[in-house]
Amino acid sequence: MTSEGIDATGTTPTDFEKDTAAKPLGEGRYEINLSDRWWIGRGPNGGYVAALMLRAMTAEVDSTRSGQPLPARSLTVHFLLPPSTGPARVEVTIEHAGHVTAFLSARLVQDGEVKAKAMSVFSGEREGPAFNQSKMPDAPAPDDLEEMDTEQAPVAVFGRYRAKFIEGFPGEARERAETMGWIRLRDEQAVDPVLAAAVLDVWYPAPFVVFKKPPFAPTLEYTVHFPRTIPGPCPPDWNLIRLTAEESAEGHFSEDAELWSRDGKLLAKARQMALLRHRKG
Repeated sequence: MTSEGIDATGTTPTDFEKDTAAKPLGEGRYEINLSDRWWIGRGPNGGYVAALMLRAMTAEVDSTRSGQPLPARSLTVHFLLPPSTGPARVEVTIEHAGHVTAFLSARLVQDGEVKAKAMSVFSGEREGPAFNQSKMPDAPAPDDLEEMDTEQAPVAVFGRYRAKFIEGFPGEARERAETMGWIRLRDEQAVDPVLAAAVLDVWYPAPFVVFKKPPFAPTLEYTVHFPRTIPGPCPPDWNLIRLTAEESAEGHFSEDAELWSRDGKLLAKARQMALLRHRKG
């Protein structure tokens, strides 16, 4: 990026791209800067942390390859401590690299403390048998729905997105923990793996819809799978997100999330293990 804020492609980066930028320092180290525009509660949204780490890991893979870049296939993040706003580092290690597959680990370090750890697999396209039993949920088209006023959301990060609610709203006391809607970045940016990692954690958790008073749900572990190379470049558009949870027990729950393109392609899936706590007051 130049001093005028223009990147190498000649376009102005979005706020998301600027706030997930990773400056190479050499030897697998990347300088990042956490912005409170993506905050929830007393720390950053977990998807934002995942996006920061995946951005640095992607840059490290790309820096080692002279040919076609390898797409991310899997990312797992463990959240040890909440980072604060300001500078930090992501330290990336290529654990093993083959011709079309690379395994990476990373640590997010701030003020001498490890705040998060991640593992990722990057793997190129191969010839092989294929099948597809995925089915996009039935949903009204985004053009037929009214847009939510996300800028008035109680957490900063949700205001960075546009959203159209379909079903499963916090506080409804529904029988099933399931919520769904259309979502897109407020800036005009098409979805890519880094943005998908953020989006899949930004919608309110599915258990919120089964309680009259939504609880508190900090994430412990977050995994994203990319079953196909997300097509690009493509114009920005709405993506369908659905979250479900089967149960909560012993103060924990596991949640599944799906991200679909408007034309019915499964772009990414996520699963997370999180705590479920009563809110004070």
